[in-house]
Amino acid sequence: MVGILGILIALGLLIYLSYRGFSVLLLAPLMALVAVLLGGAPLLASYTQIFMPAMGSFIVQFFPLFLLGALFDKLMEDTGSARALAEAIVARLGEVNTIPAIVLACAVLTYGGVSLFVVAFAVYPIAAAMFERARLPRTLIPASIALGAFTFTMTALPGTPAIQNAIPMPYFGTTAFAAPGIGIIAGAIMLGLGLLWIMRRATSWSGAVPACAEIRSRPPKELRELAQGEGFDLTGLGEQRSGELPPVWIAALPIVLVVVLNFLLATILLPMLDTGYLAEKRYGGVSFGAVRGVWAILLALAISVSVMAVLNRGRLPNLKQTLGDGANAATGPAFNTASLVGFGAVIASLSAFDIVRDAVLGIAPGNPLISLAVAVNILAGITGSASGGMSIALQTLGATYLELGRAAGIHPDLLHRVTAIATGGLDALPHNGAVITLLSVCNMTHREAYKDIFVVACAVPLVALLAILILANVTGSF
Repeated sequence: MVGILGILIALGLLIYLSYRGFSVLLLAPLMALVAVLLGGAPLLASYTQIFMPAMGSFIVQFFPLFLLGALFDKLMEDTGSARALAEAIVARLGEVNTIPAIVLACAVLTYGGVSLFVVAFAVYPIAAAMFERARLPRTLIPASIALGAFTFTMTALPGTPAIQNAIPMPYFGTTAFAAPGIGIIAGAIMLGLGLLWIMRRATSWSGAVPACAEIRSRPPKELRELAQGEGFDLTGLGEQRSGELPPVWIAALPIVLVVVLNFLLATILLPMLDTGYLAEKRYGGVSFGAVRGVWAILLALAISVSVMAVLNRGRLPNLKQTLGDGANAATGPAFNTASLVGFGAVIASLSAFDIVRDAVLGIAPGNPLISLAVAVNILAGITGSASGGMSIALQTLGATYLELGRAAGIHPDLLHRVTAIATGGLDALPHNGAVITLLSVCNMTHREAYKDIFVVACAVPLVALLAILILANVTGSF
């Protein structure tokens, strides 16, 4: 019981202190050591022989994906491509469709590989101006951005290069296009119910909303200062004039390339290669299936980054600085997530965790899909991070769920998609870093805008998760 109490105390402190603004990079090892002390395990050995190898293993496996993703983000930002796409979508749909336009703009950008943080900073100035012109309540801006950036394109749609869709691949031997049918259905539920909620909230707003200076876009300097405080270098954001932005086709091409190349590489091109050498010890002794998905995303991002840099060379006065800033921006998210993986590995090494594991696995005996969904959701909520919660769950129980799935006749692709979708529910609780950043960008408090964020980013994804669990259990397909 003391060991279980230690785990609960460590998790509770991790939630509270991360919410108070302390770095996860520091908190994760410290809280792991708290659990170790209360659990009676060796302190130094737990840190050097369990925490650090687990953290290092995650970095070795996924840092290239974080690096290329950050370079893609930085180029989309510095070339003005992200803003050009957002403006084009909003202009095409018109003022009468302001809310769907903002949601769609965020969805297109995130599905193409732009991080949700960059999307929030790029889209907010446009959303603020559009909401003012349409006389819509500004408190619905965060929920509109969250619906497009934090939900279906992050976890449900097949092919998304989001890290939440990449982490399950080596554990289940899948690709980014795992279980496309279930993913599309879940994505449609999230989008449909989310839009229904926001539109109802907008139409029920009593009377016309007067235009006011507070909902105009914030000055670029203020946005840059805020972004730098959150660890993002957004120099120049919002300063491009419309005439300096790239044509829409140039802005959209890298996003199209990421999705199309990812699919072609994973399903056609890479399987044509002779990869028998992977069985050799020097290459890790792994199967091709364990690396196929990650290889496909890496190559798709690398090609798209190169194409974007070439096509926008005239819009990048200092390409070396852009690439350097992008590379530097990759370290924070990668090491924060890896630190949470190390935390999970230490927790899993404690004798008390056997009780926790048995309790989780006993949630739905004989149905690993339900047990997996509950475990991932709870851990994502505890850590306030979709990728962090997923990493802890798969690090500790991934192999177990794969074996249970095989025994129950469940395809690994379905395990992958359920895992990814399950991370997108409780992860968006108030202490989530993306939620806090989004509210800061929009200059609003939790009290003003979190209710709508909770509905579209927590409640609706949970409904979608429940729907696909029922569908998967009834039909047995994906």
